[in-house]
Amino acid sequence: MAPIAVGASLPEGSLQCFDESDQLQSVSVHGLAKGKKVVLVGVPGAFTPTCSMQHVPGFIQSAEELKAKGVDEIVVISVNDPFVMKAWAKTYSENKHVKFLADGSGKYTEALGLELDLSEKGLGSRSRRYAILADDLVVKVANIEEGGAFTISGAEEILKAL
Repeated sequence: MAPIAVGASLPEGSLQCFDESDQLQSVSVHGLAKGKKVVLVGVPGAFTPTCSMQHVPGFIQSAEELKAKGVDEIVVISVNDPFVMKAWAKTYSENKHVKFLADGSGKYTEALGLELDLSEKGLGSRSRRYAILADDLVVKVANIEEGGAFTISGAEEILKAL
């Protein structure tokens, strides 16, 4: 399947997270994004070096500026289970706006056409690194990285596009 592109609609799908009461919740992507401006941040894995030290911190540090420019939701998505995503989110004590959602089976990543086979590294099927800006479900920016690169999917690129 071809990767999602500018002009396409975000596919519907379910992602998981724990709520404030520590209850596992299923989150509808359309429920989260319909009628809103959202940034979806895809990462190959929780706790991995580039994701943890550069990609995600950039969005946490830029969250206020993104919100000031009209972004309603900033969501980090990884092909990890919700327990891992919950633990990872807790490592960012300064985070007030970025949601961490699990795509445990990789089905949503596959629906986006953004799966990445890292079997040779013992990691199985993961997600390509990306930042997607969507407005009312329509993709306005699709910054999708090749391989392990981190050149076009940072918060600063989304800020430039707003």
